[in-house]
Amino acid sequence: MGNREDLLDGARRCLLEKGYTRTTARDIAQASGVSLAAIGYHFGSKDDLLNEALRGAIEEWGDRIAAAMAGAAPAEAGPAERFEATWASILKTFAQTRPLWAVQFEVLAHIERTPELRSSFAAANRQARLGLAELFGVEVEALGPRRAETVGAYFQALLSGTAAQWLMDPDGVPSAGELLEAVRTFSAGLGPAEGAG
Repeated sequence: MGNREDLLDGARRCLLEKGYTRTTARDIAQASGVSLAAIGYHFGSKDDLLNEALRGAIEEWGDRIAAAMAGAAPAEAGPAERFEATWASILKTFAQTRPLWAVQFEVLAHIERTPELRSSFAAANRQARLGLAELFGVEVEALGPRRAETVGAYFQALLSGTAAQWLMDPDGVPSAGELLEAVRTFSAGLGPAEGAG
């Protein structure tokens, strides 16, 4: 690996061990075995390096989820079976990715006061919504990008909320089957969409 890759690797390890705000440039340099000056040379600032390292860690997590989902439900599975299988796979990843979730919630607390962080993650957030929609079997092309992104935003809200609950009380988080039952219970009371014949 070169200095740039070493810095990203060191920054990622620091993020997961110390968190976003407690990680210093010196921590990253020490963890990566690269000089402090290399941070500025390759990334401009410690914050830019941390942001890139965090984006990489989140993308890696997304790839891991997608790989786990590939065999979660049979191709002929209906929406309910796919929903439950997908959530069962996602819930299993929480224990392995606890530090990553903790860092993401920490970053959210700082995003209001850090415009560059906000804009950096806005585009990635939109892309993540489409990825989540696809994970749950939504045909993005057929639905159209805006509606697919809205459906993905629903799954993203459910995912983030469930992750927050898991961080606070891992034993109290609903199972995949309970999440499916909750969606069914609530949806039943909504009735048909307006204009549906």
